[in-house]
Amino acid sequence: MAERVCPVWIGYLLLSPLRKLMQNPYKILSGHVISGMKVMDIGSAMGYFSLPLADLVGTNGKVFCIDMQEKMLDVLMKRATKANLENRIVPRVCNQNSLMIDDLKEKIDFALTFAMVHEVPDTPLLFTEIFNALKPKGHLLVSEPAGHVSQEAFENTISIAKQKGFTLIERPIIRRSLSALFQKK
Repeated sequence: MAERVCPVWIGYLLLSPLRKLMQNPYKILSGHVISGMKVMDIGSAMGYFSLPLADLVGTNGKVFCIDMQEKMLDVLMKRATKANLENRIVPRVCNQNSLMIDDLKEKIDFALTFAMVHEVPDTPLLFTEIFNALKPKGHLLVSEPAGHVSQEAFENTISIAKQKGFTLIERPIIRRSLSALFQKK
């Protein structure tokens, strides 16, 4: 589903411990994810958010990590194994035309797209697939990098999500990001 795919080498930079000073995954996610949930990390890369999500969902939850690049998912699973979280993570390779998640219809409680919507050539299809995977009243957190994505482009993203059935419920403040929290109607 990517138009401008993040190179694998940047995945290593995204794991920098310094990033936690500005974008702490636990602070961003803990108000949205609880034990036992099934969640999706779309564009998971090497798991900057995936491992904290796996921690938050606990032993009865699952994190579906979706990425186009198998190498990113391989590194994610090595990191998950090292953190003893591999049993909570389900890596999934998607392609540029689909997330390939039809089997997850109405099974997901929470979905995250962090700094990846701008890479997708068919944003309406992306939101349709996420909408279909979410349970009724499920949440989607969309966050895009400020400075890389204009406010106008982000407003267009919000508009597309609304057209696909999502309700905007909050605009969380995440440093260096433009963010929106949606709920499935």
